[in-house]
Amino acid sequence: MAYLRITEAAAYLGVSDDSVRRWISNGKLEATQDATGRQVVAGQDIAALARAAAEGRPNVPDELASSARNKFTGLVTRIVADKVMSQVELQCGPFRVVSLISTEAVEELGLEVGSPAIATVKATNVVIETTGLAP
Repeated sequence: MAYLRITEAAAYLGVSDDSVRRWISNGKLEATQDATGRQVVAGQDIAALARAAAEGRPNVPDELASSARNKFTGLVTRIVADKVMSQVELQCGPFRVVSLISTEAVEELGLEVGSPAIATVKATNVVIETTGLAP
């Protein structure tokens, strides 16, 4: 079984280290110690939490309650616009998401740098890679 350090688990869930530690303290997540004495959580438990949040199931920690399978909440960090099209960049946790939309849509949505926004992704081809680390 793969185990993740608190920081790794938080990064995969898009929350802070403190949130993961709080879930451990509250009994919402189980932790053990690795060979070096650091707290770790089972990768399968983190995957289950992520899945539950994406499916909108109840009883997920509050910080994950708004997560969805293909939606990324973030802040607009940059807009490059011309007369017809705009490139809109969002910072969604550790992820940078870039979208090309019409300038008319940017104006209608009232998007500007610092605006909160949600990127919804619809993909027919998704590539999965590993970190190269053995479980």
